[in-house]
Amino acid sequence: MLKSRLAAPIAAFAGPLLLYGGALVSQYGFGLHPCEMCYWQRWPHQVAILLALLALLLRRNDKAMRALTLLAAIAIAVSGAIGVFHAGVEYGFWEGITTCATGAAGPVTLDSIMNAPLIRCDAVQWSLFGISLAGFNAIFSFAAAALVLTLLRRGRTSAT
Repeated sequence: MLKSRLAAPIAAFAGPLLLYGGALVSQYGFGLHPCEMCYWQRWPHQVAILLALLALLLRRNDKAMRALTLLAAIAIAVSGAIGVFHAGVEYGFWEGITTCATGAAGPVTLDSIMNAPLIRCDAVQWSLFGISLAGFNAIFSFAAAALVLTLLRRGRTSAT
């Protein structure tokens, strides 16, 4: 029973951790610099990781653990929704934001700003089978959120 109780918060921790880790690998390992909306997609994953970690730390308090896990699932789904919006901008379905981000890292100097690549939110940097990274984030985030919610429901029914 303990194993089924912890399945949802573990999934709520592992899912966004893998997605956020994948974003960092694509950025630092493969040079795919994020645009402003890419950063937006990362924030809910960071929140979900923290919420799920807190849920695991509070596992003796079932009500708190379940509430935090539910909030983590919502945060994961929010990242997916931002991914849908970003993918729509990339494919020209609707207008996006008007600002762009640079890939500058470290201390910001005039030289670093001038030499940093300008990253457009409406340009697909990489795709597989016609799906951009934003699209993959949406797919995997919604799948992870659905998994967490399913495990959360199963954990409740097996505990009663």
